[in-house]
Amino acid sequence: MIDEKELQSMLYLLDDSDERIVEQIEIKILSLGLDVVPILERQWPIEESTTRQERMIELIKIINQNTLVNSLEKWQDTEEQDLMDGLLIINKIANPNVDRKAIDNMLDKIKLDAWLEMNYDLTSFEKVKILNHIIFDVHGFKGDTENYHHSRNSFLGSVLERKIGNPVSLAIIYSLVAQRLNIPIYGVNLPQHFILGYVRDFDFGPLLRFNDEPDLPGTAGSDILFYINPFNNGLIFNHDNIHKFLTQLKLEPKQDYFKVCTNKDILLRVLTNLEVSFSKEKKQHKLEQVVQLLRVLKTVT
Repeated sequence: MIDEKELQSMLYLLDDSDERIVEQIEIKILSLGLDVVPILERQWPIEESTTRQERMIELIKIINQNTLVNSLEKWQDTEEQDLMDGLLIINKIANPNVDRKAIDNMLDKIKLDAWLEMNYDLTSFEKVKILNHIIFDVHGFKGDTENYHHSRNSFLGSVLERKIGNPVSLAIIYSLVAQRLNIPIYGVNLPQHFILGYVRDFDFGPLLRFNDEPDLPGTAGSDILFYINPFNNGLIFNHDNIHKFLTQLKLEPKQDYFKVCTNKDILLRVLTNLEVSFSKEKKQHKLEQVVQLLRVLKTVT
C-alpha cells in the first residue's frame, strides 16, 4: 500500500536543485512499480511545476516499459508461450489498460457465428469456406492497403475494433478463431508476407476430417494440407504457389518457409512490423519500447 502523503512529499522534491536528491527520489518512486502509475497519472496534469510534471511523465514511461520487459521475459520462460498472452503484452504499448476480457469476447463472437455454420461432415476446405464467409463477409475484416505500415494494424485490440489490419494481425485473428473451434490452422512465416497453414493429422476431435479429401496439387507429403491468405479474403493455395512466390523474390526456398512457425516467431514478426511503423511515424519513445522487447525475444534462453 502506497503512502500517498509520503509520495506527495517525494514528488515535491523532483525539481530540487540537488540532482543527487532527485536521483534518489526517482529510484524510490520507480521501486513502487505499477501501483504508483495511477497516482502519477492523476497528479502530473495538475502539477504547477513544469520540471516536476515532465519528470513524472518520464517516470510513468519507465515504469510501464520495465513492466512490459519483465512480462515478456516471464512469457519467454514459460513452456507453452501462449500466443494470446504474448500479444496482450505487446498490445500494452498502445494501451497499457488493455482489457483481455473484451478481446476474448470479440473473438468468441466470431467463433460462435462460425460454429453455428459448422457440422461434423464438413471437409477441411468447407470449414475454411465458412471461416472466410464469417470473418470477411459477415464481420467485414479486410487488409489495410491504404495505410499498410500504420502501427495500429499490428495491435490486436485495434484490429478487432476497426476490422482492418496487416497480413500478420489478420492471420492471428483468423487462427485464434479457428483454434477455438478445434480447427488446426497456424501461422506460416514467409519473407515479406505472413500466411496460414491448415495442418493435417492432428487429433482435434470430431469436427476435423482429413482422410476423405485429396491433397491440393503440390502439397503431397507435407504436414500442411493447404495454405490460406487472410490478407486476400482467405484465398487457398498450395506448396507450389509458395515456391513461385519465393522465386519472384529471388529467395532460396528454405524448408521453414513451408512449415508452421512458433508463437515466438509470430511475436517477433509483430514487433518487427512495429519497429518499421514507429520509425516511419517518428514515434521515438514507442520505437525504443519495441527495440527493447525485440532484444528480449532475441535473447537465447
